[in-house]
Amino acid sequence: MVSRRLAGQRWIMGEVAFIFPGQGSQSVGMGLTLARDFKVAAGTFAEADAILGFSLSTLCFDGPGETLTETCNAQPAILTTSVAAWRALRAAGSDVSDPICVAGHSLGEYSALVAAGALDFADAVRLTRARGELMASAGRAHPGSMAAILRLEDDQVTAICAEAAAETKDVVQVANYNSPGQVVISGGPAGVTAATALAKAAGARVMPLAVSVAAHSALMAPTAEEFAARVASVPFALPKTPVIGNVNAGPLNSVDELRNELVAQLTSPVRWTASVSYMVGMGVERFIEIGPGSVLTGLIKRIAPGVETANIAESGHIAA
Repeated sequence: MVSRRLAGQRWIMGEVAFIFPGQGSQSVGMGLTLARDFKVAAGTFAEADAILGFSLSTLCFDGPGETLTETCNAQPAILTTSVAAWRALRAAGSDVSDPICVAGHSLGEYSALVAAGALDFADAVRLTRARGELMASAGRAHPGSMAAILRLEDDQVTAICAEAAAETKDVVQVANYNSPGQVVISGGPAGVTAATALAKAAGARVMPLAVSVAAHSALMAPTAEEFAARVASVPFALPKTPVIGNVNAGPLNSVDELRNELVAQLTSPVRWTASVSYMVGMGVERFIEIGPGSVLTGLIKRIAPGVETANIAESGHIAA
């Protein structure tokens, strides 16, 4: 369906999905124009500052980048910037249709839950801060690494991880099925090193990631019990808009499913390719990435080349 404007009316377009970015999309200056131009966005950053007891907004707007990138800071920072952008979009009276579903990549799932009315923003800030702290602690106790594997099929990378794990007796597994030909692996140093060597031998291009936390792997298991207790202490509501989860690449239909998803996420792969394909199957023809960066937009263009995409990362994007 091609979008068009009727005089004095809203855009008529194909069904829309809102998607929210995860860790790695942070950059110094994010959210600055939103807070400058939209009162609701400024209020969102002020709320996060008060909850955390330090100026997260200053960290987002001015850096330093090294501190912003720390897992315990990056996670609530990306959440806050994403929610600020989403609130600003709504406050602007945008011509964008209401979404038929929402989704987020890993950490972005918390922003999606806020947008769906399933999780209060204040609780999301606290949970993402705790999530970042626990993941960082697990990384210090059991250092790991991650790498992007390009140009291989998903099944090839899965098999390579299994072979490397058997050879090294170390953890290595798929962390993200990001798009066709782009899979991220995660695990212990020996396991990831062996897997990347096998991948190169199979013709892959390998890009090591600058992280010390083996996200979405069994090395995060020590954090799961404590994080599950944190999640259990927070009230959730049934989503007002369907939320497509990372773990099963389908809708999360109950409060129990929401809680289980957030805990399972720690050690399970992000099935982003399957999640996007599910949304396309629902009838989504336009994906709007809300939050810093445009990583998800790039992935979606590879997963579903026929759909429309747009980004809302700063105030100028809302005007556009």
